[in-house]
Amino acid sequence: MAGNWDVSYEQGSQSDESHHFERLHLEPIYDAFICPLTKQVMRDPVTLENGQTFEREAIEKWFKECRENGRRLVCPLTLRELTSMELNPSIALRNTIEEWNARNEAAQLDMARKSLSLVSSENDITQALKFVQDLCLKSRSNKHVIRNAELMPMIVDVLKSSSRRVRCKALETLRIVVEDDSDNKEIMAEGDTVRTVVKFLSHEQSREREEAVSLLYELSKSERLCDKIGSVNGAILIFVGMASSNSENVLTVEKAEHTLENLAQCENNVRQMAECGRLHPLLNLLLEGSPETKLSMAAFLGDLVLNNDVKVIVASTAGFSLINLMKSSNMESREAALKALNQISSYEASAKVLIEAGILPPLVKDLFTVGTKQLPMRLKEVSATILANVVYSGHDFDSIPVGPDHQTLVSEEIIHNLLHLISNTGPAIGCKLLQVLVGLTSSSSTVYNVVSAIKSSGAITSLVQFVEAPQRDLRLASIKLLHNLSPHMGQELADCLRGTSGQLGSLISVISENIGITEEQAAAVGLLADLPERDAGLTRQMLDEGAFQMFISRITRIRQGETRGSRFMTPYQDGLVKVLSRITFALSEESSGAAALALCREHNLAALFIDHLQANGLDNVQMVSAMALENLSQESKNLTTLPEFPPPGYCASIFTCLSKPPIIMGLCKVHRGTCSLRETFCLLEGQAIDKLVALLDHTNENVVEASLAALSTLLDDGVDIDEGVQVLLDAEGVKPVLDVLLEKRTDSLRRRAVWAVERLLRNSEIAYEVSGDPNISNALVDAFQHGEYRTRQIAERALKHVDKIPNFSGIFASPASTQKNMRESS
Repeated sequence: MAGNWDVSYEQGSQSDESHHFERLHLEPIYDAFICPLTKQVMRDPVTLENGQTFEREAIEKWFKECRENGRRLVCPLTLRELTSMELNPSIALRNTIEEWNARNEAAQLDMARKSLSLVSSENDITQALKFVQDLCLKSRSNKHVIRNAELMPMIVDVLKSSSRRVRCKALETLRIVVEDDSDNKEIMAEGDTVRTVVKFLSHEQSREREEAVSLLYELSKSERLCDKIGSVNGAILIFVGMASSNSENVLTVEKAEHTLENLAQCENNVRQMAECGRLHPLLNLLLEGSPETKLSMAAFLGDLVLNNDVKVIVASTAGFSLINLMKSSNMESREAALKALNQISSYEASAKVLIEAGILPPLVKDLFTVGTKQLPMRLKEVSATILANVVYSGHDFDSIPVGPDHQTLVSEEIIHNLLHLISNTGPAIGCKLLQVLVGLTSSSSTVYNVVSAIKSSGAITSLVQFVEAPQRDLRLASIKLLHNLSPHMGQELADCLRGTSGQLGSLISVISENIGITEEQAAAVGLLADLPERDAGLTRQMLDEGAFQMFISRITRIRQGETRGSRFMTPYQDGLVKVLSRITFALSEESSGAAALALCREHNLAALFIDHLQANGLDNVQMVSAMALENLSQESKNLTTLPEFPPPGYCASIFTCLSKPPIIMGLCKVHRGTCSLRETFCLLEGQAIDKLVALLDHTNENVVEASLAALSTLLDDGVDIDEGVQVLLDAEGVKPVLDVLLEKRTDSLRRRAVWAVERLLRNSEIAYEVSGDPNISNALVDAFQHGEYRTRQIAERALKHVDKIPNFSGIFASPASTQKNMRESS
C-alpha cells in the first residue's frame, strides 16, 4: 500500500478495544499545531496576553483549576502570573490547521480507499475502518465526506471478508456512518446491502449478530429502509425471535424490540409480525388506525391462523372494536370484521370474551334482517358460523338479551326464527344454524327451552328429514341435534323415524359405513340407542331392515380388535351395545317376539352380553349388558324344557312308597328343566353369575343396579328360589347384595336391594346369620319407614324373616309403634 500510517491519538475517543482511536497523518505535524497541555493538534487555538497559544478547552480547564485550588493565575507554559483571563482566537493558526487537516484527510481518504479491499491485509482494513469511524465521530459533517468519497459501498464489500474481526468492524463502521444521517441511510437502501446485513442476524457469532442488530436498528429509523428490511425473507421472524429470547444479550434484545417498533411503520411489516405471532402492532392499528387501515388489518386478521392463547388476547384487546366494525354501514368493513370474529370465536375462552363484549345482539340481527340492509348469504353463513362457535362456550344464554323485549337466544320466538331459517336457506347456513341448536341443546340450562320451542313449532319432522341430506356436515349437525333431543323427545322422534320415509334406513346406513369410526356414526348410533326401547314398531322395522345383524357384526369386530380406534370409539361402542339390547325388550311382544327370539338364539346374544360384562372402563356397556341379560334371563323360565314324567303305574297308585318320581340328571337347578345359554339364555349355564356378582362392587350405581336386577331373576317367581339362593351362596354373592342395601346409594337401588334381600332371607340359614347384624336390620327398618308403598311392604316381610317384628299387625303402623315392637323383640 502506498504511503505510511503515522500514529498519534485524538483526545477522548476510544476504539472497540478501549484504546484511543488511531489517528493517521501523512504530512509532518508542526509544533505550532500542538497544544502544550493536551499534546494534540488544536482545533480551536486561543492566545493569552503573553502570546502563548493553547487549545481553548484545555486552557479554560487550567484557569478553572487555579480558581478552585486558590492558586494565583499563571501561564501553564511560562508559569508567569497573568493579569487577564482574556482568550484571543488565533484565527490564522486555526485556518492553517484546518487546511493541514483537510490535506491530511484527503490523503488519508485516498489511502483508506486503497485499503478497503478484500485483497488488503486484515490490519490495513481495520485501520482504514478506524479512520472512517474517527472521521465521522469527529464531526457529523464529515459523514458527507465519506459519502462523497464513495467509501460506503467499499465498506459494505468488506463484509464478505473471511476475517471475523473485519466483518465486525465493518458493521460497526456502517452504523456510525449512517447514524443520524438520512442521506447515508438512503445509500444503504440501494442494491442488496440490507439483505447482506440481515444475514448476520442468524450468524453463530454473537458479536457479529449484535453489531448487525445495532446497524439495522439505525437503518429502521428510515421509513424507506423499514420496507426494505421487512422485504428480506425471514428478517421479521428473526427479530421477533430475538426480541423474545432469554439467551441473547440484554442490549441486543432491547435493540431488536426497538427495531420491530420502527419496522411497524409499514403495514406489510405489521402483517409479517402478526404471522410470526407478534400481534400488538396489528391490534394497535386496528384500534387507532385510519378507517382504511382498520379495514385492512381486520381483513388480514381474518386470514391468520391463530393459536388459542392468541385468540383470547385478540378478543380481549380488539373484540369490541371488531364488533363495532361489524355494525358498520360499509359492507366491506362488515365482511372484514365478520371474518376476523369468525377466526377468534372458535376457541371457548375467546368466545366468552366476545359474548361479554356484546357480540350476540348484532349477530342475531344480521341473521334475521331481511330487505335492502340484509347481509349477502355468504356473510350470513359467516354470522351463523360465529354464532355456532359462541354457543359452544358454555355461557348462560338464557340471561343475555339479544332482541327486543329482553328476548334471549333461547326465547321461543328466537328459536322459531332459527328453525324458519334452517328450513328456508341453503345447506351451508342451515348446517351452521343446526350447530347453534346442537350447542344450545348440549347445555342442561338451555335444552328444555329449545325442546319446548321445537315442540310448539312442530318442526321435529322437518329436522328429521335432514338425516337424508347428501351434505355430510349438514347430516352430522342434524343427527347430533336429534341425539341431544332424544332423551326429551324420544317418542316423537321414534314416531317420525318409523314408516316409509327412509330416515331410519339412512341412520342405519351411516352406522354401517366402513370408514373407521366417525363422529357422525357415533351420533347416529347414540340417537337410535336413546329412543324408547319398548317401541315395538321401531324394533320391528329395525328387524325387517336387518339392522341388528349389522350391529352384532360391528360389536364383534370391535371386541376382536378388527376396528381401528378413534376418539369416537367409546360412544360408538356404547351406542351399539345399547341399541342391540332393545331386541331383548321385544322378546315378550306378540308382533316381534318370535323374530327377536330367533335372532337372539341364532347369534347367541346372551354370550355376547356376558362377554361385555367385563368391558372394564366402559360403564355404559357393562350396565346395558346387564340390563339385556336381565331381559333374557326373565325368558329362561318360559323357554326351559321341563321333563315329562310317565303316569304312575297300578302298584304305585296302591303303594304310595312306590310313587316317587324318577330322578333325571342334567336339569337346571334354578329353572327345573333343560337349559342352555344359546336356547334358553340361562345365566347359570352361561357362567355369568360370578361376573354379575363382581359388578355389585362397581363405583357406578347404575352398573350395580343393572347387575343386581339380572341376579334377581334367579330369585324371581316361577323359578326355584331356594336353588337361586344357593347359586348366589356358591358364587359368594350374598354379602355383596347385603352391602348394596347398606350403602343406600339411590332410592331406586335401595328398592331393588330390599327386594333381593327379602328373597335371600327366605333361606333360614341366611336369616339366622343376618338377624345378628344390627346394620342390616336398621337398613330394613329405614326402608320400611321411608320407602315408597311397595318397598315398605317388602321390607316388612324381610323384617319378619329375621324375627324383628313378630307381632307386627300391619304396614301402616306408626313409626313409634314400630320402634316399640322392635325394642320388645330385642
